[in-house]
Amino acid sequence: MRHIARSTDRLLSYAEGKPLTEKQLSELKSEKQGDETLAMLLAEVETSFSNAAVRVRVLATADFNTFRGVGRKQSPTSIGGALIHVADHTQRHVGQVVTTAKVLRVLLGQESA
Repeated sequence: MRHIARSTDRLLSYAEGKPLTEKQLSELKSEKQGDETLAMLLAEVETSFSNAAVRVRVLATADFNTFRGVGRKQSPTSIGGALIHVADHTQRHVGQVVTTAKVLRVLLGQESA
């Protein structure tokens, strides 16, 4: 869930034509660590999505064909391509969260297979 929140922020930075900040890079390195509660993770996702909504509304007025480079290699995309990737990437990871939660419920005996 932490990755969903933080990757949304990073991908929108690329869509905006901005390089990643030191904070974003530091957070990327620490995504797999932590002992946050579910409530804390949900709060991070909620904050990320609230911020993303504002940023996407600004980008909605841009020319979606405008070039954007992604990552250190500056892989070519466009504003529109970056926005589509935010949605696709988030959807993929939400599916992983749902599947993992279902498996855990079965393993913990909270639901039948």
